[in-house]
Amino acid sequence: MPTNDELNQHAGHSEVPDTEHPGYETSDVNVSGVVVFLAGLMGFLVVFFGFCFVMGRVINSAFEKQDGPSNKWNQQAQLPGMAAPGAQRQNLASNPEIQQKQLQQVTETFPTPRLDIDDGNQATADLHSREDLLLDHYSEVSGQSGTIRIPISRAMELIAQRGLPVNAQATTTTVEMAGDVKPTVAAPLTTGFARTGYELDVMEARAQKMNYSKAEAGTHAAVTSIK
Repeated sequence: MPTNDELNQHAGHSEVPDTEHPGYETSDVNVSGVVVFLAGLMGFLVVFFGFCFVMGRVINSAFEKQDGPSNKWNQQAQLPGMAAPGAQRQNLASNPEIQQKQLQQVTETFPTPRLDIDDGNQATADLHSREDLLLDHYSEVSGQSGTIRIPISRAMELIAQRGLPVNAQATTTTVEMAGDVKPTVAAPLTTGFARTGYELDVMEARAQKMNYSKAEAGTHAAVTSIK
């Protein structure tokens, strides 16, 4: 173990500058060495990305040759972002976008009849829309000149005013039993028709969109009048 005198002598010797250890840098930075290093790094990156690009093109070409020509049977099996045969491939999209594109392709190419993919919500809404057009509006019956279809509310009013046609030959006299009471017809509490939850949500969203558009139009008109 060194003694205190040796430590003090060594400490004093290190604090004294000399020609070999003046206490500061005696030479400038090697700029050429730094430039060469950066140039070599950039060249390596360019070569690396070029190699990756070439390998990607080779792999895509191999996949295209393996898949074969596109037709109506294997068109839906193509990867999203893949163009027509002979065209350049595009970058792959995200997984949700890929799934949506695949579902759309399957839906468009699958033959009819098809199963509902939304529990029949849209099909039921379309059916109710067609019923509304037939039951609530005047329209001409196709194939029957001079015959029109009237709204069901108007038809009910006419029946209430004129009554139902009665066949004289079919009318028979009925003998009521003791205690029999002629039934009275009362108006039902509801029409028996109800919109589905999907239709109510769509109608609410459409009403909110219309109200927002009207409010935006009113604001724009007010700003224009002020100007």
